[in-house]
Amino acid sequence: MTREEQRAATRRALLAEGRRRFAADGYHDVVLADVARAVGVTKGAAYHHFEGKGGLFRAVVAQVQQELGERVARAADAHRDPWDQLRAGCHAFLAAGRDPDVRRILLVDAPAVLGWDEWRAMDEDSSARHLSEVLTTLVEAGVVPDQPVEPLARLLSGAMNEAALWLARDPDPQASEQAERALDGLLDGLRVRER
Repeated sequence: MTREEQRAATRRALLAEGRRRFAADGYHDVVLADVARAVGVTKGAAYHHFEGKGGLFRAVVAQVQQELGERVARAADAHRDPWDQLRAGCHAFLAAGRDPDVRRILLVDAPAVLGWDEWRAMDEDSSARHLSEVLTTLVEAGVVPDQPVEPLARLLSGAMNEAALWLARDPDPQASEQAERALDGLLDGLRVRER
């Protein structure tokens, strides 16, 4: 194994172990030295790759954000009709809130640890772009009334983020079903009504 391959393998191992621990224990209870020891490297090696626990956490959040964006895109891309794409992507986003990694890392700890602005910027890079694209298509097709897409995307994204945060903290199994019904009502309200 080359030196570069070894560095890449160490980074992947630290990311995987960090992710496992952040999801299980939460950011504040994770100790970087324990993560490093678990993968057989020194704390210095972990600092070399991530500049500390905060850097490791940012990298894990980015990984989870990217996976969530891909999950939403796959759900949307399974449909040809743009309206069905919007609905499927929104439902996939809400459902992801029940995933333990997404719930603890992305919805509970990331806004608190990284701050709202950084968390939102990462969200926009990973999944908000897809929402804007499908809304643009729906506005251009006349399915959604003609209006600026950016504020509409932000309103819808904000509503879904709030619902996902609520679902992440609510143990009631019926909460997901209630959120999905509310989401469908919200989305239906966006459509142009036939006269």
